[in-house]
Amino acid sequence: MRFSRGPWLALALAFATFFSACTRDPQILKKRHFDKGQTYFQQGKYPEAAIEFQNAIQNDPKFADAHYQLAQTYLKQADWPRAFQELSRTVALTPENLKAQIDLANLFLAAGRLSDARDRANVVLKSDPQNAAAQSILSSADASQGDLTKGLTEAQQAVQMDPTRSGSLLNLAIIQEKSKNFAAAEQSYLKAVSLDDKSMPARLALGSFYQRQKRFADAEAQFRAAIQLDPTNPYPRATLAALYLSEGQKDNAEKTLQEAKAALKDNPNAYRMLADYYLGQKDWDKALAEMNSLNAAHPKDPVVSRMYAELLMQQGKMDQASKVVDGALQNSPSDVGSLILRSQILMREGKASDAVHVMEQVVKNSPDNAAAHYHLGLAYAATQNLGQAEAEWRQASKLQPNMAEPLRALATLGARRNDEALLEETGGRLMILQPASPEGYIIHAQGLYLKRDLPGAEADLKRAIAAAPENPAGYARLGDLRFSQKKLDEAEQMYNEALKRNPSDLDATTGLVNIALQKKDAPKAARLLEEQIAKSPSSSLYVLLGQVEMRNQDSAKAEAAFQKATELDQNNINAFLMLASTQISRGSVDQAMDAYHRAIQSNPRDVRVYVALGSLLETRNQWQEAEDLYRKALAIQPEYALAANNLSYLMLEHGGDLSVALSLAQIGRKGMPDSPNSADTLGWAFYKQGVYGSAIDLFQEAIKENAQNPTYHYHLGLAYQKANNFEMAKKQLEYTLQISPNFTQADEIRKILAEPAPQKN
Repeated sequence: MRFSRGPWLALALAFATFFSACTRDPQILKKRHFDKGQTYFQQGKYPEAAIEFQNAIQNDPKFADAHYQLAQTYLKQADWPRAFQELSRTVALTPENLKAQIDLANLFLAAGRLSDARDRANVVLKSDPQNAAAQSILSSADASQGDLTKGLTEAQQAVQMDPTRSGSLLNLAIIQEKSKNFAAAEQSYLKAVSLDDKSMPARLALGSFYQRQKRFADAEAQFRAAIQLDPTNPYPRATLAALYLSEGQKDNAEKTLQEAKAALKDNPNAYRMLADYYLGQKDWDKALAEMNSLNAAHPKDPVVSRMYAELLMQQGKMDQASKVVDGALQNSPSDVGSLILRSQILMREGKASDAVHVMEQVVKNSPDNAAAHYHLGLAYAATQNLGQAEAEWRQASKLQPNMAEPLRALATLGARRNDEALLEETGGRLMILQPASPEGYIIHAQGLYLKRDLPGAEADLKRAIAAAPENPAGYARLGDLRFSQKKLDEAEQMYNEALKRNPSDLDATTGLVNIALQKKDAPKAARLLEEQIAKSPSSSLYVLLGQVEMRNQDSAKAEAAFQKATELDQNNINAFLMLASTQISRGSVDQAMDAYHRAIQSNPRDVRVYVALGSLLETRNQWQEAEDLYRKALAIQPEYALAANNLSYLMLEHGGDLSVALSLAQIGRKGMPDSPNSADTLGWAFYKQGVYGSAIDLFQEAIKENAQNPTYHYHLGLAYQKANNFEMAKKQLEYTLQISPNFTQADEIRKILAEPAPQKN
């Protein structure tokens, strides 16, 4: 008997539809992902757990438990920025989650944002007045601001609130140690361990205390105990390696990290530690080998790819770095870190406009990423778009106020513009952000100096010295201030103080040389440099010596010094340029050309040498070879103004494409807006195009900046002639011959002047 399929099929379809709807239900999906994430988390598979919690949040963006667990996952991976982000979302959704409030307060505390840490702790104490963790945060914040007495009292209160909480005892121990009560601190550390002998943080804290007390055997024992308590956690192993390194036991440190990599081969924080160690030791060969191995073993780890690419870039292996970044972007096309590296490589290749395009897209996709805005600013700066660069650096600083790099970039821009307000602003913020660094005080002092507030600048520089008395920078800058005040003896004293801290300090050495030159004692300046070179030879010192020998009018010694500078550092382009200039001045043009060629061979991406060599070839009337060099420079850096300007002028003089020449002249003028040469070239391009009014305006600008250049007057005279202003044309052409009787086009000018003036109608 044959049954009909109709009812059975309908029933099956109904069940399928029901189950399909269930699997698409966001509430069911979010729980499934959340539960799976919890399982991964308990297994220590944190990257996998993070993906599941993210999927849960994607199904329900207001799923507070998923945000909190994702934050815990990031904390386990030491990904502090993302942990902070998820904790902030958690407390916004569920302010009553006191654990999240405490975690967030601890992150604020670690970042030095003490006021924010206190605010979070007080939120917790308002709901739970006996919360020992919150009370400990208050004590830590006060102790961090130097109020050890108040911090100690609050720490003791936290212990009284919960005598069984080891974290409160550890906090008390830290403050007792800061108060120099080492015996009491040790007892508190030991009690914290005894309360929970399975606590890995307590063991590490006790071990670190012993390390600070120079009790290395006791410290080693505690760190090894911490490893046994949590064998899957890489941090105790890193701490043990750091202990060995502090004792000079590099072999044991390396062995410990090798064991960590083998034991925790799937933990990124573990398998990266050995590479970090080699990088810290500046053992570049081992670091390269290790990074190459890691990149092969973990091709989808973007951190490894970025570390490897950065190392390759640092070593000048740009092609290899580019391939590594390409591989990283194939695995994760939107990875911001890899895209930032791509932009850096493009800028190294002179393709700043392409770098701008890459970073603009990154910022569009990740508008809240401070690092992306900072690097977009760098790309804009490389294209001379300083207004946009400033805007991006300000946005980066707004998004991440504790990020120092945008402030430094703004300070550099302020120094370039002599913008005292910008220097004061950035210096002031850096002073607050990094009070133990001399950098902010020095930048702020520079702003005050430009305002001629010399007492204020001096006070800032003294604060720089007080903040970092072993750093030479403050002394050297104060020496510069004294030099500007003509207080040469005091300046010399400050420069010598800087050299005590760093015998190779170039700024201090330069200062002493300048004092000798100010006293018209160039031989002494040379002796100072020779003494410094004997202690610590460097390419920069030889360049300085060459400049001094030029002042001594000893070109042979100057040339020898510049030659030595190029030998010590083949990447010191200034050394090559000065060497060639010295050789040209004594008529050794072939040797100068050889110096330029050596510089190009060592630094094929540095456009300055191509332009310098091109300019030299122009003087020998080898304009075709000069054109070729300018084109090579522009292939590397399409917006390099000087190359564009020079190539444009040659094309205008030798029958090149006028529209291309005009475009190049405009690039030159945009990049060198204050240059009379760029004004003349663009004016000449307009003249050749028959746009005489614009040409006249530009020639007049050029003459305003350099009134004794006969070419500018000659060009202006021709433009007036074409514009039918014969009186002004005659005036300019006659003046050309007056300042340069043997001018190249003198015969042509005399011929024009000999012609009868046109009759007025």
